[in-house]
Amino acid sequence: MVINTISNYMKIIRIVSRLFVGLVFVFSGFVKLVDPLGSAYKFADYFQAFHMGAMEPAALYLSIVMSLAEFLIGVSLLIGLRMRVAAWAVLIFMSFFTVLTLFLALYNPVTDCGCFGDAFVITNWQTFGKNIILMVFVIVIFWSRNKYKQMFDGVGEWFVVTGFALFGIWFTAHCYNHLPVIDFRPYKTGTNISEGMIIPDSQKNNVDQYKTSLFYKKNGMVKEFDIKNLPDSTWQWVETKSNLIKEGYHPPIHNFVISNAEGSEITDIMLSDTGYAFYLIAYNLEKASVEHVREINNIAGWCQANNIIFKGITSSSPKLIEHYKKSIGSNIEFYTADEITLKTMIRSNPGLMLIRNGTILAMWHHNDLPNVKELKTNLASYVTLKHSAQIEKQKIWNFILGFVILIMLTLLGKFLFIKSR
Repeated sequence: MVINTISNYMKIIRIVSRLFVGLVFVFSGFVKLVDPLGSAYKFADYFQAFHMGAMEPAALYLSIVMSLAEFLIGVSLLIGLRMRVAAWAVLIFMSFFTVLTLFLALYNPVTDCGCFGDAFVITNWQTFGKNIILMVFVIVIFWSRNKYKQMFDGVGEWFVVTGFALFGIWFTAHCYNHLPVIDFRPYKTGTNISEGMIIPDSQKNNVDQYKTSLFYKKNGMVKEFDIKNLPDSTWQWVETKSNLIKEGYHPPIHNFVISNAEGSEITDIMLSDTGYAFYLIAYNLEKASVEHVREINNIAGWCQANNIIFKGITSSSPKLIEHYKKSIGSNIEFYTADEITLKTMIRSNPGLMLIRNGTILAMWHHNDLPNVKELKTNLASYVTLKHSAQIEKQKIWNFILGFVILIMLTLLGKFLFIKSR
């Protein structure tokens, strides 16, 4: 009796562990697949922090591979596919990232590991704590890997895993070639940029805290000092380093500064404009796509004819701006902003954004630019937040429905497989 009770408890623990870890991995993989460029930017941050700049061209491919692997591990655990392989995969995956996040927590080379993309941002120490908790359940899964029942025969299970892999590849390719179907960024449609920059009164004293170290040399020996304990004049200054020891509060939108060609800040003017304004956003004009030049020029010309603002925003140099304008045969006026800010604003290079009164009304990937005929007849629908929200919700539900259908087909296959036996 006691043995049966213990056996039942262990069975429940195995099931709970499998479902819990599976859900976390599916969520983590999905939110990165939905925003492949965001994940690639985070990989680039890692490469810069670890002095591996030569790896940056591979950032996008590595981000997709890792996100897809995470998603497939989660699906396999959630449904119960190839459990022995999934148990090894999740153990290796979590062991590596637990060690990595401990290093990140101790030395803080990047402030956010990006484990949940922009959907759920947590600190490095919180990430490490999360991984420690997950490792408990992962060890249970690995220890019990031979006790999980096989769902199909070997070929059948690999066939289902391949189906989910193809779904993940198609899904992330769609989000890359258009815009993320679910937008977790602070600049999503409907956001008022000015409101996003407000710091609540309760957080105004919660600022970043740094430790400043000064290094001085004397008689060939370099020694570290702090600001309150500086050496005498016989020591020669070498360098000063500032390390972030506690991150303060940052509003959802920060470092949003727009300047004109003369270098004057025009952020407030831009955000207070009561008219419609189209902004062509390209964080790097040297890498910007020129496939849709005709559409861009047509929209710019239509805006000029109808007294609607059409400007560009980039982080590129004046020389590159002039080169780009010549290459597309246009005389668009460009403003400048920080590259990271522009990468966050829209996942397209270039992308088009429509703003009024500081509120983002609509945005388009360069593969989905509206034509002038649509703007003439349907501008009202493009600038109606309710209409934009309905479109976004429909996209979300379509992809959720596709994922649910895959799950249902898998479960149906399991039922038929068991029945045939």
